[in-house]
Order: sequence, then structure tokens, then C-alpha cells
Amino acid sequence: MPVSRRRFMIIAASVASTTVLSTESRADAPLLPVTDPTAQALGYTEDASKVDKSKFARYQAGQTCANCQLYSGKPGAATGPCATYGGKLVYAKGWCNAYVKKA
Repeated sequence: MPVSRRRFMIIAASVASTTVLSTESRADAPLLPVTDPTAQALGYTEDASKVDKSKFARYQAGQTCANCQLYSGKPGAATGPCATYGGKLVYAKGWCNAYVKKA
């Protein structure tokens, strides 16, 4: 699936704006609030089953943070860090427009 220039720029900007985690454990990272400006720009939702499909047409059933390349949570964990949001914790069952299928 080709990536549009606009989508590429959104993802590149969000990844570039992330900060390197300090020496604290990723488990201690804060939970990403849905009110976060980057989260809002990328349509982050804590539950992928509630994605507004008319607003985010590229969403497909079955896509969740847990099966996204940018998510680095442990299998079966309820939350895990996401590179898009600077390592902040996101819900495994969540989704955002930066989704990239895990290889």
C-alpha cells in the first residue's frame, strides 16, 4: 500500500518529535492521554473497535496497537510503549493513524 506524502509527513513529524526515554523504566512511562495533541492529530483511540471509520478510512478491522510495528509492549500486556508517542504507554487494543502492520 503506497503511503501518501501527507501521511508520511505526519508520521515523520510525530516520530521526530519523540524524546529519548530517560533512565526510568518503560513500565514507569506515563499513559498517553487521548487529549495529547499528537494523539488527537493521529486519531488515537484506546479501543480500536470504536474507530470512526468515516473519519479514518484506512482503518481495517483487526488493526490494533498490539500488532503495530511501533508498539513495543510485551505480548498479552494491556499497555505498552509506542515509538510514535515518545515511549508513552498506549493500550494494546488501541489504534491510531500511524499504524504500520508488524512484519
